[in-house]
Amino acid sequence: MYAAVEETVQARLILSQHRSARLRVVLSYQPEDPFAARMAFPAEFSLDDPVDGQSSEDIVWVFARQLLSAGLEVPAGVGDVHVRPGLGRRTMVELRAPEGTALLQFDTADLRRFLWRSRLLVPEGEEHLHLDADRALAQLLG
Repeated sequence: MYAAVEETVQARLILSQHRSARLRVVLSYQPEDPFAARMAFPAEFSLDDPVDGQSSEDIVWVFARQLLSAGLEVPAGVGDVHVRPGLGRRTMVELRAPEGTALLQFDTADLRRFLWRSRLLVPEGEEHLHLDADRALAQLLG
């Protein structure tokens, strides 16, 4: 079993030009899935309707760790996830889904710390050394 990186940070969900909401985001990295980073958001920020009055599970977005790293310096992303430098020491993350688009603002230092910790487990460029092809194939066919 590999160690994992998990870090809880604060972000701002941008609602309009003058309104935002603070939320807790859990960033995680698992060496057994070496190319991916995860962001988990509280269920109350979901656009899905709760089932039987119960809130659903946290919302988890999975995307390339390299996308997060690149987006700290220059706009990066194609498809559902875009990351770009913001004003000051902020980084903007845009998540696109059929239900709508969410724009989040992070403290860049929090994202850099998370990436640094993930690179201690799996340095960039060495991800392929942590792939378990048999397990990945079993999951794909399972």
